[in-house]
Formats: sequence, structure tokens, C-alpha cells
Amino acid sequence: MSPATVDAPPRARPVPGLVVAGAAYAVAWCLHLVLPAVPVLTWCVLLGIAVAQVRPLRPLLDGSWKPGLTLAAKRLLRIGVVLLGLQLSLVDVAGLGWVTILVVIAILATTFGVTYLLGRWARLPGDQPLLLAAGFSICGASAIGAMSAVTRDRGKDAATPVALVTLFGTLAIAVLPLVGGWVGLTDLEFGAWVGASVHDVGQVVATAQTAGAAALAIAVVVKLTRVLMLAPIVALTSSVIRRRDGGTGVRPPILPLFVAGFAVAVLVRTLIPVPEAVLATAGTAQSVLLGLALVGLGSGIRLERLVRTGARAFFVGLTSWIVIASVSLGAVLVLPLG
Repeated sequence: MSPATVDAPPRARPVPGLVVAGAAYAVAWCLHLVLPAVPVLTWCVLLGIAVAQVRPLRPLLDGSWKPGLTLAAKRLLRIGVVLLGLQLSLVDVAGLGWVTILVVIAILATTFGVTYLLGRWARLPGDQPLLLAAGFSICGASAIGAMSAVTRDRGKDAATPVALVTLFGTLAIAVLPLVGGWVGLTDLEFGAWVGASVHDVGQVVATAQTAGAAALAIAVVVKLTRVLMLAPIVALTSSVIRRRDGGTGVRPPILPLFVAGFAVAVLVRTLIPVPEAVLATAGTAQSVLLGLALVGLGSGIRLERLVRTGARAFFVGLTSWIVIASVSLGAVLVLPLG
């Protein structure tokens, strides 16, 4: 029999998994309407985790649903990161002033370094120290997805970091307003603190809006200044990995294509007057794509496995959360941020 007559193995179809992710996103949106304090993307992660704990569904999660959920967790997440760049104008960042910009970068670098070193000290497996550092210091699950694109494991260690940034980012929605009121922060100070310390953009919005429009405005700009650091940090990490690995193995690109797309989107938003309707459409598409991606990432988390092996990762995440909140609060109290 010639090779041409041999039947090829059936190609895995992503449609069932994407339908499941889409249904979970719709439920997340409804839950957000009922409980607006919890962002849609947070609900997406939680629903993905919840589905993964239903044992009768696991054959489907590991079978016919897996191609679509994997596609969402990787490719759709990367497209969502590109669209995230359209939220950020360098003009808005420059409006913060050099003192604020430099302080935000210093807080990010401190949190990244402390989290990474703690993860190595705790002997977390694989690339978890690096992914935790990116998620807690830059922009949550989006940064974890971007960083996993340049690591050798291509994202297999991402589930635990995503769960932890979701957990502590959600806690911030409840904890930071209480602490801000106790310390006596003004609305602008509170907004700057939230933007400098909370992980995900949606969590920043949910936390800062409790202090009004002024706090929300400064929080979003400070947060997007952190997001701006995504491209250079991913590029630097990729360069280090390439130098470390030398000529062995598959060498990651200096700047993954989707991170370059993120940078281009930032420049487009800065240099070209993009119509509000386009920005609104892009914002909706970004939310949907990242939501589908987070359902996919959450569906890979097995809590029984996390309970057995995740105590050290939880300790690193908790410490990182405390560090970034404390350092950024100190900066807000000492310096005229915003």
C-alpha cells in the first residue's frame, strides 16, 4: 500500500472547547452583572477552575474539549494582549510626570526581583518563579501568557501562577479600600496606589472605582504604565534565555510576534487619532478573547494537585502581594505620585 493511501489521523477540532469557553464567558458576564465588584475576567478564571473540578467532565477536558481550550489559552490570549495595547497612549503616561513614571518602574522591578528570587528559594518547579514574577509585577494573567511564550516549557507551568494572581487580585478589591480608608489616603493617592499594586486591569478598575472617578482615572493610567513594561521585560527575558541556552534547544525570538504587535498597538494609539467606536470595539474584543483564554487556563487547574504541591507557590504569591502593596503604599505616602 502506498503512503498516499494511508488514512491520516483525524485532526483535533477546537470547536467543542471554544464553545465551552464561550458559554463560560457568557455565564461570567451574567455573574458580573449580578456582582459588579468582581470583574468578568476574574469570573472567567473561577469558572474555568470550577469546571476542572467536576470529575465526570475531566475525560472531556482532556479529550474533545482540550484542543479548543488550549487554543483559547494560547493563541486567543496573545491576540487579546495585542488589543490591550490600544488602551495605552504614551501621552497619558507622560502626563504622570517623570517622578511617578520612575517610581512605578522601580516598584515593578522590585516586585519582579523579589518574587523571582523567592520562587527560586522556594524551589518552585519549572518556570513558575519567572511566571509569578511577571504576573504579580506587570499585569496578571496577560503577562503570564506573554512570558510563557519565551520559556522552554511553552506555558505548562502557567496554571498555578494564573490561579494565584486571580486570588490575590480579587482579595485586593476588598482589602485595599479598607486599608486606604484606615491610612487616610486622598482619592488621587488611593488611585495611584491601586494602579501601582493591583495585578489585572479589570481588578484595578473594580478596586479604584470605589473612591470615585478621579481615583479611577489615575489608577488606570498608572496601571497601564506598568503594562507598557511588558514588551521590554519579555524581550530582556528572551535575550537572557537565548544567551543561557547558547546553540542548544529551540531558541525563542527576542520579541515574540504578539508582543511586537502589542508595542505597535501602543504606537498606533499614541500617534493616530483612533475613533472612539474602534477603541470600544477593540476593548470588547480584548475582554472576550482574554476571558476565553482565562477559562482555558483555569480549566487546567486541579485543586487536589494544587493543595498537595501549591503551598510554596501560595507563600511566594502572598509575600509578593504584600511586597508590592507595601512598597507602592510607601511611595504614595512619601512622594507626590499622580
